[in-house]
Amino acid sequence: MLDIKWIRENPNQLDDALKARGADNQSQNVLAADEKRRATVQKLQDMQSRRNAASKEIGAAMGQKDFDKAEALKAEVAKLKGDMQSAEEEARLADEEMTALLASIPNVPLGDVPHGLNEDDNREERKVGEKPGWNHAPKEHFEIGEELGLMDFDAASAMSGARFNVLKGDLARLERALGQFMLDLHITENGLTEVNPPLLVRDEALFGTGQLPKFAEDLFHTTDGKWLIPTAEVSLTNLVREQIVDQSQLPMRFTALTPCFRSEAGSAGRDTRGMLRQHQFMKCEMVSVTDADSSLDELERMVSCAELVLSKLGLHYRVVTLCTGDMGFGARKTYDIEVWLPGQDAYREISSCSVCGDFQGRRMNARYRAADEKGTNFVHTLNGSGVAVGRCLIAVMENYLNEDGSVTIPEVLLPYMGGKTKIEKVS
Repeated sequence: MLDIKWIRENPNQLDDALKARGADNQSQNVLAADEKRRATVQKLQDMQSRRNAASKEIGAAMGQKDFDKAEALKAEVAKLKGDMQSAEEEARLADEEMTALLASIPNVPLGDVPHGLNEDDNREERKVGEKPGWNHAPKEHFEIGEELGLMDFDAASAMSGARFNVLKGDLARLERALGQFMLDLHITENGLTEVNPPLLVRDEALFGTGQLPKFAEDLFHTTDGKWLIPTAEVSLTNLVREQIVDQSQLPMRFTALTPCFRSEAGSAGRDTRGMLRQHQFMKCEMVSVTDADSSLDELERMVSCAELVLSKLGLHYRVVTLCTGDMGFGARKTYDIEVWLPGQDAYREISSCSVCGDFQGRRMNARYRAADEKGTNFVHTLNGSGVAVGRCLIAVMENYLNEDGSVTIPEVLLPYMGGKTKIEKVS
């Protein structure tokens, strides 16, 4: 959520930022709602002041035995009491209107974010590693998995519908190995704190990270009013919700390996084959909570943590900066890491790392206090995939495919695979 004081002082800058995102101007709507809210608050305060003054005047009139004046003042106070109830409701509704409007406005991109409308306008920053140099033809992951007899989309569809998958045997173990490898790497080498968070959260948690109210259709809702998390970012970021922490505790760096659940609303016809885009998937998430001075450096650090996963797996990838029109709702700047998939002959996103500034901190009312300051500031938050486990499995399968259809297991995963070095067709 944006700071209303900043919007009052920079309405044109807000509209320019929204235009860059491909969104409509909002400054005039915000300023009108703000003026309405402030007017209702002032009206209520004026009534309260007059009621207090009239109450004192009643005592003075009674002391002077001016009973007519006292009765008139009593009638005025009684009327003010009734009017104030209406004014309080009016102020409450104006405040709700203001909050809802602010909650619907995306974050303001940083100045170095490239302007553009979609992924075609993203800026490539670097490529790392080499594409596999084979003599045999590449295959897509679902061809490899089905030929191995270890990937069953038909069984998943029969029990759950589209966009689900069943992994068996060594492929199931390989996915588990990837998740554990990522988690261990982030804990031991990247210095993150492991968290095992809830997978079901309340409305307030999703509002805090920006998924609600705007993106409700992308989520799964339970019958008792809770939501399945679309990413562990929700649970990890909300660890500081409605708290004031000492600046000395920052940065807080968390990681979690969890299932994630997304309805994939609006993705009809996209990636319908295979497991690139599913309703349920595993992801190793990273979240940082920090202060205003260090959040941009923290973004670079977070990206390096995600890159380390792919480098140790020997996967070729590139890093791109998302343009203004391709960034997420709460982001000020986002780096995507795109892994090379030989079967698709394309780079596909496997990690997205974003700095949100104090956007989520405001929504969560999460603050920090510096040692030499009396006041508080909203925390800055960052989130990133470290990385998407299912997509990493796809990348390993396609990049480590052998001519005979088997898949070589990357060396760093061997300790997790019980001595196996290769995944072969089920006999």
